This record gives sequence, structure tokens and C-alpha cells, in this order.
Amino acid sequence: MRYWVGDNLVDEGDAHVSVLDHGFTVADGVFETLKVVEGAAFALTRHLDRLCSSALAMGLPLPDSGRIRHAVHATIAANAHEISGDARLRITYTAGLAPLGSDRGDSPPTLVVAVSPMVAWPPSAAIKTVDWPRNERGALVGVKSTSYAENVLALAKARKYGASEAIMADTQGRLCEGTGSNIFIVLDGELITPSLKTGCLPGITRALVLEWSDAQECDVSLSDLAQASEIFLTSSTRDVQPVHRCDERQLDVPGPITAAVQQEYARRAAANCDP
Repeated sequence: MRYWVGDNLVDEGDAHVSVLDHGFTVADGVFETLKVVEGAAFALTRHLDRLCSSALAMGLPLPDSGRIRHAVHATIAANAHEISGDARLRITYTAGLAPLGSDRGDSPPTLVVAVSPMVAWPPSAAIKTVDWPRNERGALVGVKSTSYAENVLALAKARKYGASEAIMADTQGRLCEGTGSNIFIVLDGELITPSLKTGCLPGITRALVLEWSDAQECDVSLSDLAQASEIFLTSSTRDVQPVHRCDERQLDVPGPITAAVQQEYARRAAANCDP
């Protein structure tokens, strides 16, 4: 495998960043994860736009989207023989070298683009609600930051219950999001996803589903999951994934609304790799 580090492609054994990189020492960075389909990075423009928004929110220099786009294409091409099927691609952009501690240094940002073969998600998921809330008033709201420790802990807890995703409320008890996914529910026949006011990440797949379906943003309680007739998750690697178990409750999958969203999403995504 070959990865893009800094300004060049390098072999896997030479793909290193400094132990003093602020992304390593204090998770001072942002990232994007994309799906590569038939050699093309899906929704690359939307991902680059969100990377720039996240970087600006973090006070990082504005990324050069053209440079990163070139790095993405070069990385995919260099590893074409290893990723003949669907693949996962990650763009990581950090504050660069800095003194030990929270203060940033004067070095330029670090850019890494890596890709790997992707194992397909199961056709449906089990989810577990967890007690740790998202802080909708936090400094990282809406930012896809490399600071993922809370997600690691929440997902580990969900795994103990045989679930593949943890679902969190915000501090007001409103349904928010998963550790790496957005959530949609069908409540009284209406397709709903939590609003960005809850602090959930503005997911790329979430946005496309909102555009390509009758889904509406609406604040609901975490407890409303118990009344939802259908639930599904969205993410850049999951696409639209039905939920067959929420905590201890079983659901039939896919429900009719979920199936219709899946079909429309697949049709439109196949027609345009950069919607």
C-alpha cells in the first residue's frame, strides 16, 4: 500500500508523522472518511467542503481543496490493485508540529491520505443507547474532529451488549446521533432525523437522504426510539442501514419507508459519484 503524507506518496513502511504532531499528542485535527466505489471517491466535493468547515471551526489554516483532491486521486490510483472492490479512504488534517501541551506551534499543517479495502457492513444493525450525552453547546459541535475518545468508549459499551453502534442523546435528552452515524426514525408515519441543534454531525449521507426523500429535521426525545416503527443509520460507509434491534426491542427490517429510501439512495448514488 502507498499513502499520501505531506506532499508525496510514500510506501507504507515510510508513512510516518512526528511524535510531536499536535494531531497525535492532543488530537488537534480534523478528518473525513469517504467510500471509494469503482475507483472514485464518493461525494468528494461535499467531504472537502466539510473538511474546510471543520478546519476553520478549529482555527486551523484553510485546507487547499485542490491539493487534497489531487492527493485523494493519487492515493486511489497508487493502490488500485489492492482496492478493486469498495474501499475506505481517510483524509486527516492536523495542526502539525507543536510543543508538548495544548499550545500550537508555527509549523504548517500535516496532511495524510490513506486508503484500505472495506468490509461491507451487515445488511442491518443492532443499536444500544448509552448514558453519555453529546454536548450541543461544546466547542466541537459540527466539527469532524480527530478527538474520538468519547466515541471509542461509547462504542465499546455498545459492543458489550452485542450492538454495532451506540446512540446518544444531547444534554437536553433529545435524540442526537451515533458514534459514527446519523440516525433516522419513522414516528407516526413521518421520517425524522434530529436537527443540527442537538449537536449531531452534519453527515454527508444524512444531507443526501434529506435531499432525496421526504425526511424532515425534527427534535424528538431519546425515549421516542421506543415508539419508532422503523429506524435506520446513515454514514459514508454504511449508506442507509436498517436497524433490526434497538436496545432490547426487535424491529422488522427493512420497513417500507426504509426500503424506499435505500432504493432511491442507491439509484441516485449510482448515477452520480459526486452529488
